[in-house]
Amino acid sequence: MTERDTQTKLGLLERLEQGAVICAEGYLFEFERRGYLQAGAFVPEVVLEEPQLVANLHREFVHAGSDVVEAFTYYAHREKLRVIEKEHLLEPMNRQALQIAKEVADETGTLFAGDLANTNICVPGDEATFRAARGIFEEQVQWAMEAGVDFVVGETFSLLDEALVALEVISAAGVPSVITMAIHRLGQTPEGISAADACKRLEDAGADVVGLNCARGPQTMLPLLREIRAAVSCHVAALPVPYRTTDDEPTFQSLTDPAYANFPDGRPFPVALDPFTCNRYEIADFTRDTYELGVHYLGVCCGAGPHHIRAMAEALGRTPPASRFSVDMSKHAYFGDDRIKKEYKEFSKQL
Repeated sequence: MTERDTQTKLGLLERLEQGAVICAEGYLFEFERRGYLQAGAFVPEVVLEEPQLVANLHREFVHAGSDVVEAFTYYAHREKLRVIEKEHLLEPMNRQALQIAKEVADETGTLFAGDLANTNICVPGDEATFRAARGIFEEQVQWAMEAGVDFVVGETFSLLDEALVALEVISAAGVPSVITMAIHRLGQTPEGISAADACKRLEDAGADVVGLNCARGPQTMLPLLREIRAAVSCHVAALPVPYRTTDDEPTFQSLTDPAYANFPDGRPFPVALDPFTCNRYEIADFTRDTYELGVHYLGVCCGAGPHHIRAMAEALGRTPPASRFSVDMSKHAYFGDDRIKKEYKEFSKQL
């Protein structure tokens, strides 16, 4: 019996008590790169138009080491569909995404997660906007529960108050919750609350896992995670974007590229971030650092590829199926070991 077979009997919280849980994300950017999703809108119409591609990407991430298949319902909510004038696709899109994820989770023995996202409608002090967000969350959670999810993720919240509304809806459904904030350039929520204090308030409100996702890369997320880990006693989540953000430019939206001046919108975000992409060793370093802090819910957000997830899994000492093809430079034509002709090894100095 494999480790994954044994773990199929365990839920999210039981697995977290035993060690790390890896949750692969990054579907929006990956399908945009492949030409099946529009940047800007970022609505996952691909789940209806090319469902087999979504199922295969789920499988690729599991092959690389993900313990979770998260339904691709990020931005598949009423407000986003209103913006692109396709509200009639709301329920079919959610139900299809959930069904695809469930089938892959069942066949691979992984956890099956529902997903809620920031609604982009909440305005501090305007209770009507939060009531509208609650309605958005309630219908998506209802569909997730009908699909039989193991837990629900609420992610990428800038506003703590919106995150708390999502948490209330998930808690009312009776499933474990993972609530993650996106902390932007100022290092706090728009309400002026630090990441650590926001996560503490989420924990106090009943969240099972709290933490950060998106916006920040490993370098600028790690300091905030240290503060969060010290502030809460529940499980902590860390899902950075795989980009080299810095203290001066702490989010991937704020990155600038002095090597190129002709960006249509004056910035590389979101489709010209290639020069800033973290290599797999950087993701492995981040994984080890955060796990040593006691952060057990781990993943990579917008921009992630399966190779990043494999690096994360291997940094935890795992050998997912994709590890069969991990790098082995001893077999390289020029940089290899003594099996390679010495003339070619010598020529490697000229490459």
